[in-house]
Amino acid sequence: MADSQPGIATQLRQLYQSVQDEAIPDRFLSLLEKLDQAEQQADQALRIKDSAQ
Repeated sequence: MADSQPGIATQLRQLYQSVQDEAIPDRFLSLLEKLDQAEQQADQALRIKDSAQ
């Protein structure tokens, strides 16, 4: 069993590297951008509400 561990570790490193190298899908990037915009709007609305009090 000890002989198979270095092979497994190498395969896991290769798998991890291949995932890191994958491009982020455009649809996911678009969703992240919309989330950022919604958070900015919520923060801005909260600041306006706090300054009105």
